[in-house]
Amino acid sequence: MSKFGTLVMGPAGAGKSTFCTGLIQHLQNNKRPCFYVNLDPAAEDFAFEPDLDIKDLISLEDVMEEMSLGPNGGLIYCFEFLMENLDFLTDPLEEVTEDYLIVFDMPGQIELYTHVPILPDLVKTLMHGSLNIRMCAAYLLEATFVVDRPKFFSGTLSAMSAMLMLEMPHINILSKMDLVKGQVAKRELKRFVQVDADLIEDDPSRKTTDEEDNRKYRDPATTESLMSGSAFHKLNKAVAQLIDDFSMVSYLKLDVQDEDSLGAVLSYIDDAIQFHEAQEPKEPKEADMDE
Repeated sequence: MSKFGTLVMGPAGAGKSTFCTGLIQHLQNNKRPCFYVNLDPAAEDFAFEPDLDIKDLISLEDVMEEMSLGPNGGLIYCFEFLMENLDFLTDPLEEVTEDYLIVFDMPGQIELYTHVPILPDLVKTLMHGSLNIRMCAAYLLEATFVVDRPKFFSGTLSAMSAMLMLEMPHINILSKMDLVKGQVAKRELKRFVQVDADLIEDDPSRKTTDEEDNRKYRDPATTESLMSGSAFHKLNKAVAQLIDDFSMVSYLKLDVQDEDSLGAVLSYIDDAIQFHEAQEPKEPKEADMDE
């Protein structure tokens, strides 16, 4: 018997916990059971109490205090400790049935998804071990990144890196769409959703900077000059071209306050994990025949 789950991840501030809250509420509204797992050892406030919380095993605050580690080193230590005590995670999940969607709320440190092999090992344990969880990664990127195009492509590169690192079904989501409503034209937004590499060349902020450069002298050693100079532009073009060459990343749009938007994202998750295909057919209720 398979189990089903989604791994909600992305950089800090992308709205992961807010998405988990909205998703759980949406599932409850549709009378669909879920099992909420918090794997962020620094998380404090929850709209829905987690069914399983890593802080009952280890917390980032305690690790930083006792081990004299910073937040990033402390987080990696927490996950290494979790991997050494996997029974804490796997034993409760053994009892979860195929009717449930297991929602894993992950921390925001990007190193876990792009550099350190801990998370890929955890994913393999959950998906290919005795639990046999069909899982889909949901990688969130804040929609306000579209206002700063180099920043958008940097975030997209991290999303692609996570896809390559984790080797699992994967969807990418532009969260907080309500914050950019009216700021970006629909035709332009479509280019971000499909990740058009030419967005770097068409960046209006760069054209404005070029015009200003022609009118006044700027010290080439300043941070402002470095971040808007030709070398930085070439780097951004190379990043955009790399993403385009792989042609792996596209985005779903999410407004967590919109039920239809949440439902659309959930349908993609369900398709990726083949949730509905595994459900047992239910007998229709017999209608009362009054004649």
